Amino acid sequence: MIPRPASSLDTIFAALADPTRRAILTMLLEDDMAVTDVAHPFGISLAAISKHLAILAGAGLISQEKRGRVKWCKLEPGAMRAVSVWIQGFGQFEPLDLDAFERFLAAELPQAE
Repeated sequence: MIPRPASSLDTIFAALADPTRRAILTMLLEDDMAVTDVAHPFGISLAAISKHLAILAGAGLISQEKRGRVKWCKLEPGAMRAVSVWIQGFGQFEPLDLDAFERFLAAELPQAE
């Protein structure tokens, strides 16, 4: 897999920085939703929700399509995959479990008398 350019990751992280947008993504994990259904649990206007959705769509995190007179939103997991791959690159820096390391050394090294 070819890594995404930094600007794409910047756009995705900027979209994820807002708690309302993260909540929208969580809702879309369940199923596609109409824009009005996405807006329902939030105490903000439909116009404000539409702006959030435009940012998520611009980052590639969701797609939108019109079905009849209703606009639907769908989660696009590919963009999150790129973020996940980027974050996993930092897995090599996980903290060392010194107790486990000590047990390993005790088992592997002969006991000094």
